[in-house]
Amino acid sequence: MTRLVNKVAIITGSGAGIGKEIARSYAKEGAKVVIADFNEEALNATVAELTAEGFEAFGVKVNVAVEEDVNRMVDDAITHFGKVDILVNNAGIGDQMQAAANVQDATWSRVIDINLTGIMRAMRKVIPHFIENGGGTIVNMASISGLTGGRGGLAYTAVKHAVVGMTKNVASQYGPQGIRCNTIAPAQIATNFAANMQDMDQFGLEVATRGVNLMPKVGTVEEVSNIAIFLASDESSLINGVALAADAGWSAY
Repeated sequence: MTRLVNKVAIITGSGAGIGKEIARSYAKEGAKVVIADFNEEALNATVAELTAEGFEAFGVKVNVAVEEDVNRMVDDAITHFGKVDILVNNAGIGDQMQAAANVQDATWSRVIDINLTGIMRAMRKVIPHFIENGGGTIVNMASISGLTGGRGGLAYTAVKHAVVGMTKNVASQYGPQGIRCNTIAPAQIATNFAANMQDMDQFGLEVATRGVNLMPKVGTVEEVSNIAIFLASDESSLINGVALAADAGWSAY
């Protein structure tokens, strides 16, 4: 299939997990992909894997909490591939499920810097390029915590709600200029994201995992990447400003 043929896509946090699978699926659909990640070893390995399979991939080490890194990421992608058509803001960290009474300033600031300000800066940088090129597509990664209240810690929940708000704002303001911006809000996905979190707030964790037994299924990275393909392709041309829950209906219970 070639739903993204001749498209250039930047995917942040694509050295592993959901981001890596999105990059791979985009490449299979004909896109040239920019693997952007803080983990240089992981991003180089991913680039090597994709190029060995015959795909066009380019790697950029980036800390999305650093504005200079974000700007260089977009500039290097344009220099290497000539343009950018798709931006996937996937990079993010957890907050150890810290509840409001237990949230630490350092955790709060770090989650905001990476999960929120990083997305803002990437969109701020790429939108003028999209306007110049007559349009573009942004896919933000939120969370079911951005649509509900009790599935994450305070910082993570607040930030993911903000990502949903930014998505709607960008869609509203720039839709007339050919720019679409949507967000995916996954629930539990089979990755190492949660497993890598340490020093969990036990109260926050207990509250956040209430009702997990009602979850129909744990999602896979392939299922999330399928949604990301759809939102990046012309098949979703009428969809703009939408936050799509990827939870098998759990949030509807």
